[in-house]
Amino acid sequence: MSETAPRSSSGRQLPQARNLAFPCKPLPVPAHDPSVLHDEGARSEILNRLRRAEGQLRGIQRMIEDGEHCLKIGQQFAAVRKALDSTYLRMTVCFMEQELQSRLAPGEEKKAELTAMMKDMETLLARMG
Repeated sequence: MSETAPRSSSGRQLPQARNLAFPCKPLPVPAHDPSVLHDEGARSEILNRLRRAEGQLRGIQRMIEDGEHCLKIGQQFAAVRKALDSTYLRMTVCFMEQELQSRLAPGEEKKAELTAMMKDMETLLARMG
């Protein structure tokens, strides 16, 4: 007996539900782990950017399913790639800023200078491509 995959009202196949009997739990990270982005605001910003890109990818899937023109689909692929590239760049700059601040331990006056310099670096790196 074969089961059919669930379908939406438009006839599109829906993704199968995940088995949540054993949900993954994040491993505890030591407070001193330099490879983790500690700034909650930066984490939230990066996750929001990733969610937007995920929505764009779902839109591309719908466009393909609906038989949209390849040029329109290609344009959306380019937009998603740019969104992911800028998210990666933002994460890298946040990480660099975090590590510089922890190693240099600047005072409040120097923190502002460091933040401005990191914004300039992000702008320069974004222009690379």
